Amino acid sequence: MPTEMTDRRFPPPWSIEELDECFIVRDADGQALGYFCFDEEQQSPAIDRRLTCDDARRMAMNFAKLPDLAASRWLA
Repeated sequence: MPTEMTDRRFPPPWSIEELDECFIVRDADGQALGYFCFDEEQQSPAIDRRLTCDDARRMAMNFAKLPDLAASRWLA
């Protein structure tokens, strides 16, 4: 494995913090890596182009899995 892959800038595990209107993905050091905001009171997602809570949660969960996916790719 290349040395660049052993020293990670954003160490796993990544966790998800849920707030009132967004999900924040954080690394093991607490650094915020991604914000996934949503609007529960939107009338039409197609018109507003905002995420629903379920969509934002799903995206945050998939984003938080990236270190595991990257590690499995390098180990294979």
